[in-house]
Amino acid sequence: MDEALPRILITGKDGQVGHALQAALAPLGQLIAADRRQLDLSQTGRLSQALDRIRPDIIVNPAAYTAVDKAESEPELAFQVNAEAPGELARWAASHDALMVHYSTDYVFSGQGNQPWREDDAPDPQSVYGRSKWQGERNVRAAGGRHLILRTSWVFGAHGANFLKTMLRLAAERDSLNVVDDQIGAPTSALLIADCTARLLSRYLDAPDAFACGTYHLAAQGETSWHGYARYLLSRAQALGLDLKLAPDAIQGIPSCDYPTPARRPANSRLDCGKLKQTFDLELPSWQAGIDPALAELARAMPRRHTEDGKGQP
Repeated sequence: MDEALPRILITGKDGQVGHALQAALAPLGQLIAADRRQLDLSQTGRLSQALDRIRPDIIVNPAAYTAVDKAESEPELAFQVNAEAPGELARWAASHDALMVHYSTDYVFSGQGNQPWREDDAPDPQSVYGRSKWQGERNVRAAGGRHLILRTSWVFGAHGANFLKTMLRLAAERDSLNVVDDQIGAPTSALLIADCTARLLSRYLDAPDAFACGTYHLAAQGETSWHGYARYLLSRAQALGLDLKLAPDAIQGIPSCDYPTPARRPANSRLDCGKLKQTFDLELPSWQAGIDPALAELARAMPRRHTEDGKGQP
């Protein structure tokens, strides 16, 4: 391995974004992809020693405590992973002139109104998860080093746990389903997040001192409700020939008040990504564009609908 190549640490390699990052960042340097056994973010006192061994030039931190409802009863663990650990990683990065890349969420905002959130809008998280992620951002900034914070929303992919995979599982089991229709956002592919991260890091490596560090919103273009999202992805799954009991028009929209959860979800998860586009000249695709690649990957392991001639749907 060429020792001149930058050493890039990816945390949470088995998560949906961590998994996608490994392929996207591989051409940029020497990857060290760590799982919880190798780098446990809940053990904040041990992170500095681990980083001393790894010696990364860039730390990319998609690892997070993402069990939004469970966080309400496990606030200490949520804050350890989402707030304290990013701070430790960022302080090590600052003291070693490394770049810290951290991912955050629309949950740092109140979720009110209908205008897309800008980076400089006042945070007002309404859940333990949201508060822990906001504190994580603050800790990364307070470390004083080079950092890139990317806020995203409604992440999905073929790897890991997410709404898309849950809907496919339920659609194979049920013939009717209720889905919330008054929460609005943009489903964002883990592949898109990884691709954009790779583009940003490529620019950083070309000119570190000229790189525009800071906080940016990164989400797919357009917007939909969870109900609209569910109906669209099942219509595309049908087109791919997946064997599902649930038809898209059998998904009924319901208000959030009919589906109470321990953690309050944002009604408005829209993110204004204009700063990212203008600063780095990045064009973001529609949220629909990410659905088919994820479904196609999942389809290889799922039963196909059989046609009249007995052959599987292509």
